[in-house]
Amino acid sequence: MSNAMYNKMWHQTQEALNSLLDRESQLLEPQRNQVFIFQTLATCYIKYMQVFGNLENVYDQIVHPQKRRLIRKILDGVMGRILELKNEMVELELTEFHYFDDILQDLKLAPQQLDIPIPKYFLKEKMDVIKEREKILAQILATSGLDVTDTKYSVKGIPIEEAIKVIQMAERARQGRLRAMFMKQIFLQEYRAKQARLLGERVPDEEAAAVCIQKVWRGFHQNKKTEREREEEMVFLGMNPPPLFNKVSATIIQAEKVISLRNEVQSRHEEDYKEALITIKDSLKLVEGTDIKENLQDQIRHWFIECRNLTGTFPNYPKEEEGGSAVIFSNKTTEQVIDDIIASQEEDEKTKKKKKTKKEKKPKNAKKDKEKKETKEKNKEEDEGWKMSPSVFLPTMEEGNNVYKDLWKNKDESWNFPQDYDPELIKEEKRKELESEIRVQVDELMRQELKNLKLAVNREKELPAKTGKKGGKKKNKGKKGKKGKKDKDLTADRTIESLYKELVEEGLLIQALKVNLSDYIGEYSYLGTTLRQVSIEPMPSLLDVRQLIALYGVLPLGSAAVHEKAPLVKSLLLAGPSGVGKKMLVHAICTETGANLFDLSAANIAGKYPGKNGLQMMLHMVFKVAHQLQPSVVWIGDTEKTFYKKVPSAERMMEPKRLKKQLPKILKLLKPDDRILIVGTTKRPFDAELQSFCRVYQKIILIPRPDYASRYVLWKEIIQRNGGVVTNALNISCLAKVTDGFTQGHIVQVVKGVLTDRRIRQQIHKPLTAIEFIESITSMSPVYQEEEESFKNWYSKTPMGRKRALALTGGTTEKEKDKGKKKEKKGRKEKKKK
Repeated sequence: MSNAMYNKMWHQTQEALNSLLDRESQLLEPQRNQVFIFQTLATCYIKYMQVFGNLENVYDQIVHPQKRRLIRKILDGVMGRILELKNEMVELELTEFHYFDDILQDLKLAPQQLDIPIPKYFLKEKMDVIKEREKILAQILATSGLDVTDTKYSVKGIPIEEAIKVIQMAERARQGRLRAMFMKQIFLQEYRAKQARLLGERVPDEEAAAVCIQKVWRGFHQNKKTEREREEEMVFLGMNPPPLFNKVSATIIQAEKVISLRNEVQSRHEEDYKEALITIKDSLKLVEGTDIKENLQDQIRHWFIECRNLTGTFPNYPKEEEGGSAVIFSNKTTEQVIDDIIASQEEDEKTKKKKKTKKEKKPKNAKKDKEKKETKEKNKEEDEGWKMSPSVFLPTMEEGNNVYKDLWKNKDESWNFPQDYDPELIKEEKRKELESEIRVQVDELMRQELKNLKLAVNREKELPAKTGKKGGKKKNKGKKGKKGKKDKDLTADRTIESLYKELVEEGLLIQALKVNLSDYIGEYSYLGTTLRQVSIEPMPSLLDVRQLIALYGVLPLGSAAVHEKAPLVKSLLLAGPSGVGKKMLVHAICTETGANLFDLSAANIAGKYPGKNGLQMMLHMVFKVAHQLQPSVVWIGDTEKTFYKKVPSAERMMEPKRLKKQLPKILKLLKPDDRILIVGTTKRPFDAELQSFCRVYQKIILIPRPDYASRYVLWKEIIQRNGGVVTNALNISCLAKVTDGFTQGHIVQVVKGVLTDRRIRQQIHKPLTAIEFIESITSMSPVYQEEEESFKNWYSKTPMGRKRALALTGGTTEKEKDKGKKKEKKGRKEKKKK
């Protein structure tokens, strides 16, 4: 794809965004119909998702440095708006999972359009930092002997006597097999000779032999022909993929090469642009610096004289803290400044007259007016329906869109074929910068000039400003005392490198596995909306879970601009049976955003940093390093142990509830600019104390066992990833149906057990069959319906679950009760008055 194509793609995306922004302004009117509200929100969400995907692609590939800065600004705005819309939908429907099948059908889009693209710049822009960190981490693990990779393949040493016995046994077995083969050959030779003697030496009929060979050959040939025709028919009907369908084409390989070349050009243009910012500013300083200085001085002198002519006195010069002369002359000509002076004079005269004529009168019916106002406000609230909450990201998107319209939409770039920086745009920016820098110097000179004028003309002397020394000192003392208590740094004398090393050696900072979010395989739930219409709550699909992880985990952690303004998610809980990929999702968040991974699981922190002071020091170190090297993920595995209702006697020594009181305090300290996410994983949430559990975890995501569609995709994908070849002999549909209740973990374990190196080599002559996999899965225990129901019941007791249940059963009951109580109270008050 050429530069022109990406530019065209950007222009089209901007048009789509522009129409969306126009639609946003129409949505400010209050609405009452909940179905209509959700459909509107969902449509906007899907359309923003399309814009997001295109913008991400354009930002990754476009090479013009100034365009990239604008696209990045808009891209972050779109990301934030998607998170805001998701939050609106959650508050409206009171559930984390939403289904858009009917809307996708209306818009004629495939469900894949809902896939949340993860911007490549998350990793691309800090690749060097991540690589350096990984290198340091690997070195620390190697020196401290904690390297996991080496221990996997280590072999235990055995004594020489045992080794000799093993070799002898193997050799005797080999000789035995050879002897058996030899004896079999002798037996077959004797048997053939015996048969020949019994039948007598008869000359075979050549014609009969030829017919026999022909018959076998024709049968074989026809079978092959029929198979080929059947395959062609299935391809024609669209039941089977065409040959070489899954093979990577030469075009794709070429495209990947072009992409890597484009990335090189992109970085080169970026460096040139940064250099140009300095060189162009320096050249402007030389060429235009003196002119700018003189113009500013003339402008300010003119202001002095006009003020003296109009008001009779020289004006007071604005202080440096207020912004100096820029406050008066910001985007204004000297004539406009003079008009402002005249207007302010007239206003002063009017206010003086008003003060003289005004007499203070208190209204008699003040209480009645107040009551009327309150009733009016209440009626207004009742009349008004649902209203979309104001967006933080809309102004940034609109601003970016306006810059695009004014600057890039109709810009002639025929001269700029290589898409390098535009020097004229840099000059415009740097002129403003230069002017503000020169203005500071001019202000100092002109302040002195004004003093001299005042002394010469009016013989005025400026009195020194009063300084409240006593009050100032007291205030400062108080502030210092408070700060000392709040921000007490326990490791002020230590470097971040030393803290990082200690945490790695203690096993609190661990190496994240290289797993992408796209590796979490699953299929969409195509009946979500249909089931909800019949008031059946569907279990979410694995791809719905993946979307939530991208929205609540990956996007905010990856972009600082989004994290700071978007609805803040500080903590996340992944609950589900073992084997559904909870830990994998934690590692995926770290891989996609380049985040550090801290392990504060009850089992991992047992015996480390003992006592109250030790715990305080551990948490201080973890969150200090997490803050300095953000983004960071703090993982608490088997988090139900931290919130046990009753600690089992076997685990009392481990002190699993050490973090219970500390976690809420830590969450309060986390601010919007701290890109730290606390993620808990649990397979037994019902063992935890619900209130404190839900107080710590802001968002609870229930991960189900895979449904039929997801199992089908899983079997196929995992077999192929492990070197298996899927043929017609392997009935994947049957496998998916039989393994109802089994998780991803079970499937991976079975596939790895069946597909040994030997079995992979045999596939050419002996294709894989479903029976091989079913035989090995029979020894495993699945997730039974009862276990899934217990998860559902537990979730219905969480705050979000309770709200959802109330809304479905007509959640007005509690509100009506409250209203009734309020009326009773009012009645009692009125009786007392009487």
